[in-house]
Amino acid sequence: MNNNNEINRASNEILDKKWHLATDAHEVSLTELEFALFRISEAFERWQSDCLACCVEGNFSGTDNALLHMIRMHDRPKSISDLARLLNRDDLSNLQYSLRKMSKAGLIEKAKGDSKKGVTYQVTEQGMEVTDRYARYRQELLLSLTNSIAGFESKLNGATQALNLMVGMYDQAACVAASHKGS
Repeated sequence: MNNNNEINRASNEILDKKWHLATDAHEVSLTELEFALFRISEAFERWQSDCLACCVEGNFSGTDNALLHMIRMHDRPKSISDLARLLNRDDLSNLQYSLRKMSKAGLIEKAKGDSKKGVTYQVTEQGMEVTDRYARYRQELLLSLTNSIAGFESKLNGATQALNLMVGMYDQAACVAASHKGS
């Protein structure tokens, strides 16, 4: 462990990480996190899309996959506003497009029930088979990797906590920025 810290410290001394977004150590750390977020976001999107492609034919995105699993979560129908909130999305037209695409593919359907609540969606029998298959691929391909790293679960828990805090900070900063547009 000390050897890795020494290597990281040495590389930080060699690499120039300062620029207009990162002028001090705190800004460098945050900017490095943001770059990691870009990369993890794209890698996660690609993983979801590619893994779903192993389970069902069609041109589905990572967002489609996320919605499919969110709809199945707890085996309760979800409205588009539920889905948007769960995924912290405000681009309802893109979510509606994904829902139409998955409905057309037979993975989800409108749930029968109380029309006062609006339209809700549930997975179909085919959607259940696809999400079960995805879970098996996920166990074999991804969880086999994460389970092979000693102590990784506690690191995941710490990263999850930090990222959830950052969601709140980014949302708050975005709200303030939106209120000052054009100033």
